[in-house]
Amino acid sequence: MDRIELYRIFVRVVDCAGFTRAADQLNLPRSTVSEAVRTLEQRLGTRLLHRTTRQVTPTQDGLLFHARCQQLIADTDEAEQLFRQAPQALSGRLKVDVPGRIGRLIVAPALPAFLQAHPQIDVELGITDRSIDLVEDGVDCALRVGPLQDSRLVARSLGQLPLLNVASAGYLATHGVPVHPRRLEQHWGVLYASPGSGRVEPWEWREHGALHTLPLRGRVTVNSAEAYIACCIAGMGLIQIPAYDVRDELVDGRLVEVMPDHRADPMPMHLLFPHRRHPSQRLRVFVEWLQGVMGDVVGGRG
Repeated sequence: MDRIELYRIFVRVVDCAGFTRAADQLNLPRSTVSEAVRTLEQRLGTRLLHRTTRQVTPTQDGLLFHARCQQLIADTDEAEQLFRQAPQALSGRLKVDVPGRIGRLIVAPALPAFLQAHPQIDVELGITDRSIDLVEDGVDCALRVGPLQDSRLVARSLGQLPLLNVASAGYLATHGVPVHPRRLEQHWGVLYASPGSGRVEPWEWREHGALHTLPLRGRVTVNSAEAYIACCIAGMGLIQIPAYDVRDELVDGRLVEVMPDHRADPMPMHLLFPHRRHPSQRLRVFVEWLQGVMGDVVGGRG
């Protein structure tokens, strides 16, 4: 096993905080992973990891060596791509993670074009709305909507998602069309509870430069975008939703936009990366492609 491969194994063990998870991600026997780390420690003449029955953590020397290994691996990957000018020459696997409806409605339908353009790149596409640890899960990049939570990650703005106020035609026929958010006490809303905190989001709108909020009464509370939209279509109340999420429903008349002059602030969207100075060329190509795909749904690039 060459030195770079040893470095890759050591970095994955540190990132996963364990030998078993690292072995699973690398598709190697656990014994091979353990032996690789022992070989490195013998060569370097220092202990790189603290090992207990519950966890594996780097020593001070291990932390320093981990940072240097990350740089060496990135430099090696970059060097190997120097003379691969043709896009089809790029190869390898990318692990990416995107929110549920963005993945199903936008990324997955467009992905065949990327794979056709880069036949030697494989994509492991995770579609989830839950928070993940990019380093521990070995994710190359993740697309996230809303305020950033993890300051340790490298973030690149993709723009902002416009939000619309919508209701079903049936609801509006029964309850009337709201003309201003201050009059919403006469209306019902489908309430959305954050999957992470359980907090029910208030109705929001911006007026004369100020952001206003108002608790909305509702008889049903959901914690997923799928249920949020479905309940709205069923006539249970008003919702605030990214425009891309209800594009088809607005076209076919199942949903109708209301109060267009009193929308909530758009939601920021970012691509997140683990700390790396030099992303691989295949990741750069994928990110450029994803920016183009998402360009049609954002309200402006940051």
